[in-house]
Amino acid sequence: MNYDYEYFCKSAEYVKSIIKDTPDAAIILGSCLGDFADRIENPVVIEYKDIPNFLTSTVQSHAGKLIFGTIAGKKVLCMSGRFHHYEGYAFEQLTAPIRLFKLLGARVSVITNAAGGVNTSYKPGDVMVISDHIKLTGASPLCGKNIDEFGPRFFDVTDMYTKELREIALECAHGSSLTVHEGVYMYFTGPQFETPAEIRAARILGADAVGMSTVTEALTAAHCSMPLLGLSVITNMAAGVTSEKISHEEVGEVTGTISKQFGDYVEKIISRI
Repeated sequence: MNYDYEYFCKSAEYVKSIIKDTPDAAIILGSCLGDFADRIENPVVIEYKDIPNFLTSTVQSHAGKLIFGTIAGKKVLCMSGRFHHYEGYAFEQLTAPIRLFKLLGARVSVITNAAGGVNTSYKPGDVMVISDHIKLTGASPLCGKNIDEFGPRFFDVTDMYTKELREIALECAHGSSLTVHEGVYMYFTGPQFETPAEIRAARILGADAVGMSTVTEALTAAHCSMPLLGLSVITNMAAGVTSEKISHEEVGEVTGTISKQFGDYVEKIISRI
């Protein structure tokens, strides 16, 4: 498949024909965090499967819908459900969401995920504002022929998780019932959870949380110079941190208990950006 500029433009042209307006912010909702989409006022819903050259989510807890509307007085475009390498997608395909956001004119992207806690001071139900990430596995989503219309062949990622947006997120934590940290996210391809040995290595390398998403989207945002905020909900302690086994059901249980507080928190952030 030739993933050229025109390939991604076809997705954007279809979405533009339906939503008309330019979003102030674009949001990607991670595992079991889809309830936030219910907050969108006057929603316009587009099924992923109807968007030309877009991808479809195969994870049961991901709705697979693009929703446009208003939150906190801001026009937002929300992806309820995301895509992962473990679903069988090539890394190059995983550029699709952020490139769609860019072509639609979104000013910033907000990416959320469910993550395992590596930092032993964290606990399930906490939130981590991502300051940086570690990726030591797999190719880059920007491999292959560079698309100059999106960005340069070689690009800087020093401020990939935009400092200004991180500061806003940390300020918005004041008064929240959530415990909010700032830390480093480490990417693993999945779909298996990480081994205890991998988690010990992650901690030595400086990771505070681990997960199977976000990094491909963050790299794509950096390539096209899109400001980015990443938020991890700590849904469990990673393998070996406790004696408990890890399950996807546990992820859903924890996100369910803090769904309202997390939604309030994200909505407050959206109002500020």
